[in-house]
Amino acid sequence: MVSKRNIGRHKINPIGLGCMSLSAAYGADPSEAQAERLLHHALDIGYDFLDTAAIYGEGVSETRIGRVLKDRRGDYVLASKCGFRPGTRTPDGSPATIAQTLELSLQRLGVDHIDLYYLHRPDPQVPIEDSVGALARAVEAGKIGLIGLSEVSAEQLRRAHRVHPIAALQTEYSLWTRNPEIAGLDACRELGTTFVAFSPVGRGFLTGDFGPGTMLANDDFRTAMPRFQEPHYSHNLALLDGYRAIAAEAGCTPAQLALAWLLHRDADLVTIPGTKSIAHAEENIGANGVTLSDAQMAALDALINERTVAGSRYNAAMQSTVTTEDFA
Repeated sequence: MVSKRNIGRHKINPIGLGCMSLSAAYGADPSEAQAERLLHHALDIGYDFLDTAAIYGEGVSETRIGRVLKDRRGDYVLASKCGFRPGTRTPDGSPATIAQTLELSLQRLGVDHIDLYYLHRPDPQVPIEDSVGALARAVEAGKIGLIGLSEVSAEQLRRAHRVHPIAALQTEYSLWTRNPEIAGLDACRELGTTFVAFSPVGRGFLTGDFGPGTMLANDDFRTAMPRFQEPHYSHNLALLDGYRAIAAEAGCTPAQLALAWLLHRDADLVTIPGTKSIAHAEENIGANGVTLSDAQMAALDALINERTVAGSRYNAAMQSTVTTEDFA
């Protein structure tokens, strides 16, 4: 039996389903039929936390969830996000845009209430207090249940929490992205906020499937990320042999190893690996059954960390939209 973890009043499987891949992001957009099979199968095998956003495919991900799962709303906790100017990748945390985006999300999802609603990115032009104030009004109106923040600093989280309790902080976290260990995780423990780790399998790198000949599609947004570009890519590939060896010793797949490391690292956090593959969804949720020894945890920490990985996680344009703490 899986030991569930908490987000606000909800108890959920610590491995949720990130739904960015329901729209084009990592290569080709999955078909309607493929998305439908994945969503139903995910719920059937124990996923009960779905994470989407208004910006994913400009509403495609939300629309697919709303259409496919309209008769299964009671089977899962639903999270979505606002905070970009419509039709752009420009952060916009103004109360007017938050209200507009929320209404569109509710329509696409076919619901009158979203369990957890995040500010997707902090807006440098709008105080975090104003953005959270708009979300607090949505709570009061019964349109959302809990408030979350994504890719903000620990200081912004604390400021936001003074306006309204923040149920979840979502930031990239994995063996090769340790930024939350600087301050974010500590702030979450202090405030009683659940940390939600996105890209917990290193944007696919920690599946172990990458190699010297691996080619990403031109429309795969990882092509713009320094870690997937030379010379960093070749440096990072050299880490995988040792990583695969630890997975073999633990009796699990490399992807399961990445997820199990997170679940062992922090007894309260939740992960949301994304996929458009049923096989990968089954593999990922299987990480709940993986047990790692102290020696294996130590070996992973020594092998893949902020000092051994080459390249920043974002390029300059992407980095400019986040305020998460970074290593010097």
